[in-house]
Amino acid sequence: EYRVDGMPQDIEALWQKGIAWLKEAGAEIVDISLPHTKYALPAYYIVAPAEASSNLARYDGVRYGLRVPGKDIVDMYEKTRAAGFGREVKRRIMIGTYVLSAGYYDAYYLQAQKVRTLIKRDFENVFAAGVDVILTPATPSAAFGIADEDMASDPVKMYLNDIFTVTVNMAGLPGISVPAGLDAKGLPLGLQLIGRPFDEETLFQTAHVIEQAAGTFQPEKWW
Repeated sequence: EYRVDGMPQDIEALWQKGIAWLKEAGAEIVDISLPHTKYALPAYYIVAPAEASSNLARYDGVRYGLRVPGKDIVDMYEKTRAAGFGREVKRRIMIGTYVLSAGYYDAYYLQAQKVRTLIKRDFENVFAAGVDVILTPATPSAAFGIADEDMASDPVKMYLNDIFTVTVNMAGLPGISVPAGLDAKGLPLGLQLIGRPFDEETLFQTAHVIEQAAGTFQPEKWW
């Protein structure tokens, strides 16, 4: 489920290196299946904006945060929230408000929470089968540029970079990203480790093995 279409060969190769490093350290490697992973990203981008929308409702210029004066209280609310939140935050508030609104709560938010339960159950089944730590890539691509207009104009494409990490969030599990190499352009790549609930100790120990095996590396100076 973590071998997504369009994932660069550099990341697949690094993943295989990570497997080899853990094998050399004495780990037993097994393939696993997390069948509901494909639903994690859409479910996450319903649940997270809904929670953000609810949480950020308090920032109205009266009780918390920035206050921008207006001719009346409604005008103040509008100006305060327009000035105080960035474009991405506004987008998530709008999505969250929509999915929590009457008529859409059951269709979107409630369904996403049910998917969240299935994702959590996938991990519980894997850990119950004896797996201690799960190794995946951290992202499906290297970092994109700050001025990457393609990403800026297409938030869905940007959100796809979270595809390997949102499952951990949805399942409420500890996870760690370990810098592990560079791609062909010299951009840093990482490997992600996912652990059992409240077993950060094993997670840190495994991350240390990868960190030691990967060694140190530094991108060429570009500025």
